[in-house]
Amino acid sequence: MPQWTDQITNAKCLEEIWGVGVRTKADETGIVRRENLVSCIKEIMVDESGVVAQKNAAKWRELAKAAVDEGGSSDKDIDEFVSELIKG
Repeated sequence: MPQWTDQITNAKCLEEIWGVGVRTKADETGIVRRENLVSCIKEIMVDESGVVAQKNAAKWRELAKAAVDEGGSSDKDIDEFVSELIKG
């Protein structure tokens, strides 16, 4: 139920691109009803799509960990950034 600025993009990424979430649906008045939340929770906790989401989340967790570990892409980028700051 994204509401402001980048939340819509974040929700799209979580659900459609990264496959780790489920988007709620608001009714005609713009309110997300209890039944819809229950359905989303069941989908992610019980249904097969929840198993897929958990596997995707584990994959993204490992990729993020590798990026921030010593020698990873984020580690290298931070070192490069600090070097540029020091140069002035």
